[in-house]
Amino acid sequence: MMPTRALIFDGVKRRELAWCLAANRWARGGSAGRVFTWISRAGDGPIWYALMLAVVMLDGWNGLSASVHMAATGLVALILYTQLKRRTRRPRPFRDDARIKAITPPLDEFSFPSGHTLHAVSFTIIAVAWYPALALILVPFTVAVAASRVILGLHYPSDVAAAALIASVLGLGSLILAA
Repeated sequence: MMPTRALIFDGVKRRELAWCLAANRWARGGSAGRVFTWISRAGDGPIWYALMLAVVMLDGWNGLSASVHMAATGLVALILYTQLKRRTRRPRPFRDDARIKAITPPLDEFSFPSGHTLHAVSFTIIAVAWYPALALILVPFTVAVAASRVILGLHYPSDVAAAALIASVLGLGSLILAA
């Protein structure tokens, strides 16, 4: 007999909560929680704004073009993820399971998709397309931002994975449109 869709989703949710709980417990009360809080806050905008300013200062008009490309894609990402959050209304892990603690306060109420991850992935795709050498810094930072969202108790792994997929389509699509 085939398991029903509800049983399958229940099993996935239990596994995701277990991953969230393990990652969250690991980071609570130690330096890992502080490090991932800093990474998450930096990924909320400061790193990306600094990068856009730096490429303008270092590469003039070409840098301005790259920055405008990142900003325009960022605006589309913002609209997209806020609409998805309003429609899906998925509770954050710390709301679903009292054992998971939000190590840092969330910026909004809902979990799906991760806006931090969506922006980090799309910005990294665009920045690396314009300046390939930045991959050495931006790819590990982007992975850390995505991981921070689960570790801090704010997102499920599927929120982060979906955001990375959406961001990849958005970032690559914007590169195709800009070509």
